[in-house]
Amino acid sequence: MKKVFVLLLLSILLIGCNEPKEQSESWIRVNNLGYLPEAIKVAVVGSKGETTIKEFSIYEADTDKLVYTSKKVEAKGAYGPFSDSHRLNFSDFQETGRFYIMANDTKSPIIKINPNVYDHTADFLMKYMRQQRCGFNPYLAESCHLDDAYIIYHPTKTGERLDVTGGWHDATDYLQYTATSANAVFQLLFAYRENPESFGDYYGADGLPGPNGIPDVIDEAKFGMDWLKKMNPSSTEYYNQIADDRDHSGFRLPNKDTVVYDPAHKGRPVYLASATKQGLLKYQNRSTGVASTAGKYASAFAMGAMVLEEFYPGYTDDLPQRAKDAFEYGKQNPGVSQTAPCKGPYFYEEENWVDDMELAASALYKLTKESDYKKEAISFAAEEKTTPWIGRDTVNHYQFYPFLNAGHHELASVLEGNEKEKVSGYYDQGLEMLCERGKENPFFIGIPFVWCSNNFITAAVTQCKLYRELTGDDKYLEMEAALRDWLFGVNPWGTSMIVGLPEDGDSPVAPHSSLTILEGYPTDGGLVDGPVYGSIFNSLIGLVLYEEDEYAQFQSDLVVYHDDAGDYSTNEPTMDGTASLVYYLSSLESESRATNHKKRQNKYDLNGAIIRGDQKEKNISLVFTGDEYADGTSHILETLNKHNIKGAFFLTGNFYRDQNNSDFIKKALEGGHYLGAHSDQHLLYNDWTPEKKRLVSQEEFKKDLKANYEEMTKHGIKDEEAPYFLPPYEWHDNIITQWADQMGLSMINYTPGTLSHADYTTPTEKNYRSSEEIMESIMNFEEKKGLNGFILLSHVGTHPDRTDKFYHQLDGMIENLNSKGYQFDSLDNLLRLK
Repeated sequence: MKKVFVLLLLSILLIGCNEPKEQSESWIRVNNLGYLPEAIKVAVVGSKGETTIKEFSIYEADTDKLVYTSKKVEAKGAYGPFSDSHRLNFSDFQETGRFYIMANDTKSPIIKINPNVYDHTADFLMKYMRQQRCGFNPYLAESCHLDDAYIIYHPTKTGERLDVTGGWHDATDYLQYTATSANAVFQLLFAYRENPESFGDYYGADGLPGPNGIPDVIDEAKFGMDWLKKMNPSSTEYYNQIADDRDHSGFRLPNKDTVVYDPAHKGRPVYLASATKQGLLKYQNRSTGVASTAGKYASAFAMGAMVLEEFYPGYTDDLPQRAKDAFEYGKQNPGVSQTAPCKGPYFYEEENWVDDMELAASALYKLTKESDYKKEAISFAAEEKTTPWIGRDTVNHYQFYPFLNAGHHELASVLEGNEKEKVSGYYDQGLEMLCERGKENPFFIGIPFVWCSNNFITAAVTQCKLYRELTGDDKYLEMEAALRDWLFGVNPWGTSMIVGLPEDGDSPVAPHSSLTILEGYPTDGGLVDGPVYGSIFNSLIGLVLYEEDEYAQFQSDLVVYHDDAGDYSTNEPTMDGTASLVYYLSSLESESRATNHKKRQNKYDLNGAIIRGDQKEKNISLVFTGDEYADGTSHILETLNKHNIKGAFFLTGNFYRDQNNSDFIKKALEGGHYLGAHSDQHLLYNDWTPEKKRLVSQEEFKKDLKANYEEMTKHGIKDEEAPYFLPPYEWHDNIITQWADQMGLSMINYTPGTLSHADYTTPTEKNYRSSEEIMESIMNFEEKKGLNGFILLSHVGTHPDRTDKFYHQLDGMIENLNSKGYQFDSLDNLLRLK
């Protein structure tokens, strides 16, 4: 956490012997991720003491040059932990670069203004979605809950087995809910439908690294859809939940879940959605019908029928009928089917259902063009014009869910004239209430700080965007910016609310997650629950912070947030909140693209390794590997230094341990070259067959790689300075890539197409390649296809039998490629996406 302290001193040499005034501290809160150049941009100053700010300035971060001064300051008074606050509006400053703000003597964190700040962020959230998968979990590369499930609360099938393995775990616990999962499926498909170019392809359908020709968001949505189909085995069976709060039995990895629900049945229970009040032990819910669940099924199925057909021909054939059946079942069984408690009183207390049926009818109208669905959608929309949580100080847990009524957008987008204006106006009514509630506080936030407050923020900012899209009315643009910026650091704590985003700014590092607590794995991409009222936090039973509160001075009776794994109320990532944010982030990237911005894209191989940087510019990175031989190190360094090129050296633990290499390592570090890992013992991870049979266990892999990094540490190379890993023999599979990812490393490899990597071969070998052949292959490839973004790999040394050393050709190759317009970039810069 970045903290800037301002000391206001009064000289004791002035008239009399007055005591100095109490010291005042101030902090400037900014969007840690950054700002689009043309966006509304407002920073907030919070102060512990009376402070007067009349103007502020912006400076270039790298030169400290003054570039902007403004008097657009609005005093806002006390709020939360601050006794004084101000809003600093710099929307008219549209230069790109890295800057900081000065207000009086208070300095902000670095702010980035660039069209690229939201690039890849929607895809980044997919990391958490994949991590939440049940069945085969690609993050762990292991399986869990394969015995799900045995049926309960069915009038004739109770005790029978139903295969419902799959879907997503809801949060840190391993319960699974149709309500949140169906909403997530819809949100992911909606995000892709509206902003398809914002999504890339870096993972396969199984969630393991390596592209498969289908955008990752579509792979993830289909994974959720597969589960919804299982949970809907007939037109009268709509299952609502897997497991219950007996799951809350301490921290454990999902593949090591040992909870036994019923000794007479394998696996976990699956609950039928019905009007029956459910709860097997002390507590029960207040279910009244099935429409809330059936409506969610229907909208997800209808959206799937519209979006997935392009990618999975035949898979969607049954989705239109499933959507129609679910909608009809919802009409026949009005009311809510709440999630089921068990040994505790906590459950999702959803009370509204017409919004679900409106969304279902609207999606079905888009799918079928049948006018009856339009009429029903209009009727349902009028019954719940504004989502009931809007305008309230407090609501029960998931009392009104989903937090966003997406039905208004689905419906209004196919209406015209007065009908469209009327339905769009329902959004306007809610936004006006949020605006009135938030406009007097410095953060412009009008949502209730109950559990999952960040989900309310996400719903509100999305509603702003959808309303603006439907109507062209931008009167809520500043509130939209405030809601967005709250999620990324313009809040009392100055932190982003998405784990790992941004990578180089303040974001949660200790989420309430078994994966983090037990193994230290990050939950990258997960939107945490968010701040709660102080009164809620203080009433919680059994909550104990694990560490000293780094945000202690920013807590207040109004609102509390902790980046602490012990705080399950504010710092637990949730699957549905994360999925619901995907659309808005994708829309920001889309807005940037509309200004002719083109995002940088790396290329990946089928095993998930980065094999090429962005190809829009003529940049090349020179990469070298080393293990047993080091005869070319001095010559390579001299050549690189001659041309002012920063190379990247991936070296084994054997290489780092060899005292003969110490001088080279020292000089390479002093020269600013990248030094990374290549495995400790230069192990072969997979055999050479097309199947790539794995030759090491995960334990052996981790032990070997950790030993490599331990040797690097002895040379002063910090782990965070070496985030890339190049596998030994340049040979691996996607499981190895995933294991590396668990260790926080990004797998890279050379760009295929040339013979540069064959410089290790010796004349007695069948696959021997001379330096002349290698050079010819490079130049031929350049002439035919170009080397833009190339990772060009060779070795720092070779067997003595090879006297034709390719590194002696390095100088000529560099000069030749320079003459063709190529620049040699560092690996970090070549692969940097922003």
